[in-house]
Amino acid sequence: MTITKNNRTNDFSNGKVWQNIISQSIPLILAQLVQLLYNVVDRIYIGHLPGADSMALTGIGLVFPLTTLIAAFTFLFGTGGTPLFSIARGAGEDKQAEKILGNTFSLLLGCSLVMFFFCYIFRRPVLYLFGAGDASYVYADAYLRIYLFGTTFTMLSTGLNGFINAQGFPRMGMLTTLIGAVLNLVLDPVFIFLLDMGVSGAALATILSQMVSCVWVLLFLTGRKALLRIRKENLAVDWKLTRKIMALGMSGFIMQGTNCLVQVVCNATLKIYGGDLYVGIMTVINSVREILSLPVNGLTSGSQPVLGYNYGAKQYERVCQGIRFTAVLGILYTLLAWFAVIQCPHFLLSVFTEDTAMLEAGTEALQLYFFGFFFMAFQFSGQSAFTALGCSKRAVFFSLLRKAVIVAPLTLILPRMGLGVNGVFWAEPISNCIGGLACFITMYITLYRKLKASAREISTAAAVSGHTESLP
Repeated sequence: MTITKNNRTNDFSNGKVWQNIISQSIPLILAQLVQLLYNVVDRIYIGHLPGADSMALTGIGLVFPLTTLIAAFTFLFGTGGTPLFSIARGAGEDKQAEKILGNTFSLLLGCSLVMFFFCYIFRRPVLYLFGAGDASYVYADAYLRIYLFGTTFTMLSTGLNGFINAQGFPRMGMLTTLIGAVLNLVLDPVFIFLLDMGVSGAALATILSQMVSCVWVLLFLTGRKALLRIRKENLAVDWKLTRKIMALGMSGFIMQGTNCLVQVVCNATLKIYGGDLYVGIMTVINSVREILSLPVNGLTSGSQPVLGYNYGAKQYERVCQGIRFTAVLGILYTLLAWFAVIQCPHFLLSVFTEDTAMLEAGTEALQLYFFGFFFMAFQFSGQSAFTALGCSKRAVFFSLLRKAVIVAPLTLILPRMGLGVNGVFWAEPISNCIGGLACFITMYITLYRKLKASAREISTAAAVSGHTESLP
């Protein structure tokens, strides 16, 4: 296919904005759900390993910071390149869009190799630094030393899948992870129980599944069905373009990087005040949070190509409509999710573990952690608007504010103020309220109102022009 400026396939400036967002979000949510199954299914099986009690989950919890760090670098290039790609498409600059895609591929590939060697070589001292004990290290190392061999597959499949969605193929984006997730569901019990590989089997099933997902993504983005493809001439890294990708992706990087920081601080603090049991409880809570956050995260992620495209096409009123719709629907959903946690905490925990001590202690911890969960919708909607429209500095600032400035210090301070382990779980809702509202209000004042003003100016100018043309 020859690329032309007039190629306007999958034009997000047509149709109702909310329908465009939903059409992008639903397949993306399903794709993210499938992607989440890679890790969540592992935790479910591991949490029910015979004779492992809570120690196996504790070991997996110690691995989280490193896997989150890998995700941070994936976001640095993936979420940095995708909005630039959408804006270029909206402006009709298809050659530039393909260059962004090619450069993102090269950056993800190079970074994945560096991450693999670094994490593999230093995994033992790092795991002990993160709070591992001799018993939990056995499980953590058994999982991590195999999981790391899938680093390249993970980063490429996750980082490039957004470019499929940004071209208007959300269903294909869903399929890239669906095949791998189904494979993971099949292989997990085979490796873990049938072949008696335990935690190592869970890691092996995961990387084989990720490999299949990666191959699927690459086949699509180099094939004929894609509107814009990965081409050899675009693989040479353009450092000027790289700086733009990294500047915009810095928000996602910092969000994941600060998640890594918070996980390390939480594990280390819980190890002091609650022992290995509470490190395992935090592992389960993180799993529940990932599941309940997925729809609102998918909604806001699905809105980004639509917002970016319309912004590039100077359809500012449509951008405002998209921001309003995303915020309202996100708030309604997170209110329902909070209610679900209040009503059935024991059920949510029991999905991941049968350990009686973990279920009893985890019930209160889960309810504290999710208190006021709806404030997260403000963070998600504000952050996605900044990212979609290229406001990288503000997106980075609010990523840092919630995690590094609020959560991490509170995680260290509150337990020492007499709250003990409960202080660790209170840090999250406090940060959601302060950080979420600050992000959304700033987005409204500095971005949304300006877009509304620009939309009115364009509308007025069009009305005046039409009136002038109608004069005799």
